[in-house]
Amino acid sequence: MNALHTSIHHSTVFDHPEMSRHEDVVFVHDRTTGLRAIIAVHDTTLGPALGGCRVWPYDHPGDALTDALRLSRGMTYKNALAGLDLGGGKAVIIADPRKDKTPALMEAFGRHVERLSGTYITAEDVGVTTGDMEAVARQTDHVRGTSATGLGDPSPYTALGVFEGIKASARHVFGSPDLDGRTVSVQGLGHVGHDVALRLHEAGARLIVSDIHVPAVLRAVDAFGAAAVDPAEAHMVEADIFAPCALGAGLNARTIPHIRARIVAGAANNQLQTPADGHALRKRGILYAPDYAINAGGVISIALATPGGDDTEVRQKTLSIGETLSAIFARSTREETTPERIADAMAEERLAGAARA
Repeated sequence: MNALHTSIHHSTVFDHPEMSRHEDVVFVHDRTTGLRAIIAVHDTTLGPALGGCRVWPYDHPGDALTDALRLSRGMTYKNALAGLDLGGGKAVIIADPRKDKTPALMEAFGRHVERLSGTYITAEDVGVTTGDMEAVARQTDHVRGTSATGLGDPSPYTALGVFEGIKASARHVFGSPDLDGRTVSVQGLGHVGHDVALRLHEAGARLIVSDIHVPAVLRAVDAFGAAAVDPAEAHMVEADIFAPCALGAGLNARTIPHIRARIVAGAANNQLQTPADGHALRKRGILYAPDYAINAGGVISIALATPGGDDTEVRQKTLSIGETLSAIFARSTREETTPERIADAMAEERLAGAARA
């Protein structure tokens, strides 16, 4: 194998605004398969850094770096808030998942994960299937979400947690978790988004759906009787709840003034482009369910899965996401601050306690 881990110049990584407290940032290139990837390990205070691998056709390597840094930091906080003894990390592969991804490319990625000797544990994320993780597992044991490590695809558990979080959000805003007759705009209909839409449909919600992949939209329209809109307009429609389930940074200075929903609660990672955007939502009276709190079901399933398929503990902990969010919302009201600031504080309190131990 011809492969190279490349260090990067001080001015482009160490001064990066998302660098935070990252412990390791590894740049991976495999000339045989064309693999180009970034593995970011943010924090291992609580244990090895667990976080998924994303395959996406980034326009520029700098965009991939930003995504990896933001996502890995988010995993530290997600794992801490979920009560898992795991740190935070993330990997991104710069490729089109529908055109460039091959078993050989995923195996090459697995070899580089193996080189990190367990500091980073990988799993499924956007653009990656359970089959891809099986290819990774042929080269390393530091992988989750495979047939050998328990429950396989984590998407249904992510969706279950998001659904519970949406109900908790509705309870806080409307006084009841009942979603029957509520209108929800679901932006993004991948594995998780479609499953969230299914659960909402079964709960009696009226759905407005959107995705850049037209067949996914047509499938949801046919299955759920949903209305379809352009993904760029999903936040603008009149709805009770806006559920962003695609990529991050969708809540920003351009979109927030046009949101017509009372609640933003969805599966996407890093939904806020900047901390100021959370304050902008609060100023408009829109409740925001912090992304890494509401979408933790997938990582819970990966972390707690046991061979044999018994998911009782996983389901119980995932269902408790609603209780965690209710506690966040109540504390944010008492302290007159944003829910994401409270979620951060709760995660940081756990990290600080572990560091002192």
